[in-house]
Amino acid sequence: MPKTNDKYGVSIIGAGVRGVYFIGSRIAENIIDTNLLVTGVFDTIPERAVLAAEHLNKIYEAAGVSHRVCKFDSLEQAVSDNAVQLVLVTTHTNSHRAPVAQAVAAGKRIYLDKPISVTLDDAQAILELEEKSGQPIIMGFTRRYEKPWIKAIELAHSGRIGTPRMVLLRSVIPYSRYMQLWHRDSSLSGGALNDKGSHHFDVLNWIADGAKPVRLSAAGGRSGVFAADPNAPLRCGECARDCPYRRHETLIDKFEGVDEVPNESWLRAQKARDRNDTCVYHPGADIDDHAVVTVQYDNGMVATLFFTIFGPWSQDQETLEIVGDSGRLRMERHSGDIDIVENYGHERSTIQIADPNRGSSHFGADVELVQRLNDFVKGKNPPVGVEEGIASLRLALAAQASLRDGGRLIDLALEQ
Repeated sequence: MPKTNDKYGVSIIGAGVRGVYFIGSRIAENIIDTNLLVTGVFDTIPERAVLAAEHLNKIYEAAGVSHRVCKFDSLEQAVSDNAVQLVLVTTHTNSHRAPVAQAVAAGKRIYLDKPISVTLDDAQAILELEEKSGQPIIMGFTRRYEKPWIKAIELAHSGRIGTPRMVLLRSVIPYSRYMQLWHRDSSLSGGALNDKGSHHFDVLNWIADGAKPVRLSAAGGRSGVFAADPNAPLRCGECARDCPYRRHETLIDKFEGVDEVPNESWLRAQKARDRNDTCVYHPGADIDDHAVVTVQYDNGMVATLFFTIFGPWSQDQETLEIVGDSGRLRMERHSGDIDIVENYGHERSTIQIADPNRGSSHFGADVELVQRLNDFVKGKNPPVGVEEGIASLRLALAAQASLRDGGRLIDLALEQ
């Protein structure tokens, strides 16, 4: 595989927050510790790609690195450039298939952001492309790169709490931004249960450790919290209302470092799919905002996802509890601490996970991901890939089907 100056070139397809301002920025910041170098950025909005490249150039300049990130003029150019060895696909979810196909044809290594797709047809096509290429695709389920999650599931599989029998993954993350971004259109995102829930369904399958999900039921849907208002303004920037969901001013936006508009292209964008501050009450959103999903596995394990994108910001937004034959563990994402009870309650301790990068995006997971991308482009197998992406999507689609049908029990075994 050709290299330039001992660096592996990276092209970013989709100049949004995930591709550029999280992963791309972490690649640029860690230029000394990896062999990765962002070569260029492509986006269907040329202005957005130009401003994204300028953002990354400032990071390289601050690090004293003489390098300029370019704007690619086409998808074909972005994946075929001889300086590029790794392609990051961070487009809208419904648009994953085409860049993967072109990157495979160009012989590149591929990172594919979660969820894998909106439809099983596209997901299956991506699997076939991977098989055709003869090399794996790495996926971006961030919990797979986050140290407390890795440790918690390692403990669950170690026997210290016995065989995992019950799981509760509680996700009360006030992501009203899903009503403000392109995610509000399920044809683009697959809905909140696909976009955010894909992480969670992957975790449940990860804990199941090879066991197959056989039945699923779900309750929830649209709560009315974000009820459409025909008199609502188009976007936050045009609104004088006193609103707890004003984009870039919510507590979670400030906590996650997205309390500033990444670049001015979002301010000038007119289409709902291109701007990032559509009013949460603006008509047209068709996504669910909460659900309780229960999955039964063929090894007897039962797992529940307790999920919503509304509710208050707090420091226990996401917790994972696993109950086994002889103990249980509870991991809190915000602190990273794991409370573990062993030996039928006779032993109890708290495990604190040291990670100097916890203050970075996704609690340090994106820095870890960059390290894994560095290994991946050199030929190492990824920790999570396309098959896990398809398995997660199957649960998301089944949960949505159950919601639409009043909580009907879905027989997943019929779909294997």
